[in-house]
Amino acid sequence: MKNKEIKILLSAPRGFCAGVERAIEIVEKSIQKYGAPVYVRHEIVHNKFVVDDLKKRGAIFVEELEEIQDKSRPVIFSAHGVPKKIPADAKNYNMTYIDATCPLVSKVHREAENLNKAGYHIILIGHENHPEVVGTMGQLPSGSIELIQNEIEAKNYNNKSNKKIAFVTQTTLSVDDTKDIIQILKSRFKDIQEPKKEDICYATTNRQMAVKNIAKQCDMFFIIGSRNSSNSVRLVEVAKKSGCENSRLIHSESKIPYNEIQNSNTIGISSGASAPEILVNNFIDDLRNRFTIKINEIEIIKENVVFKIPKKLN
Repeated sequence: MKNKEIKILLSAPRGFCAGVERAIEIVEKSIQKYGAPVYVRHEIVHNKFVVDDLKKRGAIFVEELEEIQDKSRPVIFSAHGVPKKIPADAKNYNMTYIDATCPLVSKVHREAENLNKAGYHIILIGHENHPEVVGTMGQLPSGSIELIQNEIEAKNYNNKSNKKIAFVTQTTLSVDDTKDIIQILKSRFKDIQEPKKEDICYATTNRQMAVKNIAKQCDMFFIIGSRNSSNSVRLVEVAKKSGCENSRLIHSESKIPYNEIQNSNTIGISSGASAPEILVNNFIDDLRNRFTIKINEIEIIKENVVFKIPKKLN
């Protein structure tokens, strides 16, 4: 088996985005500053490897503030953002909290609030129950923002509010799918207000473009990332739609399909914005143990975005 030569097209950019790097650094710096344990509400980013590593260092992950026994310990809010009620609850508990919400998600929150103040009824394009969607909807009074998940819902949407309407989007959606939903809304509601600058974040857009760029040349495509990571799951869909039907997610419990790889000549590899590069390297090492591999990294754009961490941690 060893001698089969397989060409790997390594997609770039891939892996961690600036918001994820910042969120992980916030947890690490909080542990340094306050000692262990520090609490984190919801997985800081959607990746088991990252979460397990931070657990070893002294982070305790909870879903709700009520679960925190020792309220004198600090709590960190995840990169996906939280409803307004959560910081308010933390204040009522007299808890120290650090907000690791990605600045690009915070931008969508502020946008939604400003539109609401300006008298708009808001449509959020996104996936139900995703923590980012829960956080964005939780910025506004109940009933002033509605979720649309797909083209069918966009076609059937009817504005019962009698207000002007505007839309915002989750930051980790498929660029193409979202474009189609927006098209439908714009054709149905001529005056719909759109974001000044697109809400889908730079990292999601770049990773999808990079995958699209090479998918047609691949017999199989592997995205390293977690099942609950929206941007990773979207990358698999993008690879399929862009010409590589046999695309799949490699997560912490995946079995690597060596037999299918054996029958391939070229495979593509990328990783979601919350997947550390070590997981990509481990996957490539696994392949190297069985095949002769030739790696060609194809980078479409250089990323140099960095987000500052909160002053209180410096």
